[in-house]
Amino acid sequence: MLKALPARFLPSPEHGGWRRRPRRGSLQPVSAALMTNPAYFEVGRFLGGYGFMNITSYSSSQFGEPSNVAGIQDLGLGYSAEELESLRVQDIGEGEVTIRLYEGRVVQGPLRGTQAVFKVYPGARAGASEADLMALNELRTHAFLQSDASDICDNIQFLLGAFETATGEQWLAFRDDGKYSAADYAKITSERQLKEQSGDMPFWNPFNRAYKLELRRYFVLKLLNGAMSGLLHMHNHDRLHQSLGPSSIILNTVMDKEGPYLVPRLRDLAFSVDIGYSSVGAGALSDGLWRRASAAGASTPLEKRAFGIADDIYGAGLLVAYMAFIPFCEAGTVDGISLQRLLERTFRLDIYAAREYCLADDRLSEAVNFLDLGDGAGWELLQAMLNPDYPKRPIAKAVLNHRFITGAVLRNY
Repeated sequence: MLKALPARFLPSPEHGGWRRRPRRGSLQPVSAALMTNPAYFEVGRFLGGYGFMNITSYSSSQFGEPSNVAGIQDLGLGYSAEELESLRVQDIGEGEVTIRLYEGRVVQGPLRGTQAVFKVYPGARAGASEADLMALNELRTHAFLQSDASDICDNIQFLLGAFETATGEQWLAFRDDGKYSAADYAKITSERQLKEQSGDMPFWNPFNRAYKLELRRYFVLKLLNGAMSGLLHMHNHDRLHQSLGPSSIILNTVMDKEGPYLVPRLRDLAFSVDIGYSSVGAGALSDGLWRRASAAGASTPLEKRAFGIADDIYGAGLLVAYMAFIPFCEAGTVDGISLQRLLERTFRLDIYAAREYCLADDRLSEAVNFLDLGDGAGWELLQAMLNPDYPKRPIAKAVLNHRFITGAVLRNY
């Protein structure tokens, strides 16, 4: 196994932990001003559609008795009834709003020629009043985050403009910085491993396999670093994401060998929440968040704000778990929902107990080894981000500076 990554892949001591690589092609200068005239755009082919995954409720009742996984009868984790009642975790459900995606480009103005991706929300005329709220919220959030052209985050999708059609549909035009998501990357990578193990692809010699594993670890850590950078930017500007997951991160590449050029960007800000002190507790799309905050004992605006930030960190913790397991396991070994249930219901967020269970399954060995880097830095971070006691979860800046997310763990093995 390689003792260290090649010099060009090493993290740097610069802020954020990664050396900036020159981009292959320079982007046109961007402006914080949004284009609202549909004549500025040309719509291309249909790319597909998807539904939103959002937090619909927050309940401790889903835990019940621990599942009997692989013969585990008594986990003996030592939680009291009161502690179990405090284990309130996200209940994720798919909303009724399905959006469509189209490719296109800007055909007028200073950004002429810029490639775009259109996100289309069904209009209120189609009976989708919730979609109007989501589109408006996403538009306002991006406009706010882009209001200062000198403070635009590279790790958040860039909105070019928006307009409404005669049928009431809401069209949001984003700069095309990649059509793949982190979920796509995980799926592609796990399927590739399955083909390699089944003999459908050329045999890897041990040295080649070790090198590719190094590249994959670098890619995943840089992906997580970029996602946390985007989340930190949002939190610093009093905005929560509230829909963070592998599908809400777009990538400009899914090739491990192109990791130095990877730029992850957060998207899907339709459920974003304003946590400015005058706005805490308000918002048509954030009622569930504030109910959960009250149920967790947060009563003052300051406590509710802290709960909201911790709630985003919990979602980011599930993202870390997903990216630590899915790309490092063969397709079909584990999926995101099963992994979340394993951590929340079976092991009741005792991450180190979950590690002992994973150690016994050879199919999960590479995921365990990945989280073991830096004397267990990955497990340490997961335990902190998924802490059942929300005030004890780290803030986004602390996560971003953790030795696992900075990539420092890659230097010393």
